[in-house]
Amino acid sequence: MCMGIPMQVLEMRGTYALCEADGQTELIDMILVGEQAQGTWILNFLGAAREVLNPEYAAQMRQALAALQVINQGHDPQAQMDALFADLIGREPPLPEHLRAQLPHKG
Repeated sequence: MCMGIPMQVLEMRGTYALCEADGQTELIDMILVGEQAQGTWILNFLGAAREVLNPEYAAQMRQALAALQVINQGHDPQAQMDALFADLIGREPPLPEHLRAQLPHKG
């Protein structure tokens, strides 16, 4: 399975950027998102930036990836899930508009 990893731009190098996440650096192809300023969060997918992320969304994605790591390491995830998915606690995630339109109307 392949998944995108949020990474932060350290410096541009032509059409590539040296990016960092969790102490790991990687040279990322930036051709799809263009030149980005130092500190910008991007979504790295197979060595290419596919999307520019706002810092809040990048943090949520990183927390979700941390939760997967906790589960993969065999730790009891329940002790950490509330902290790792704080944005989901106490609310029902909203459906996208195209799915909401298919729900039967209450009337």
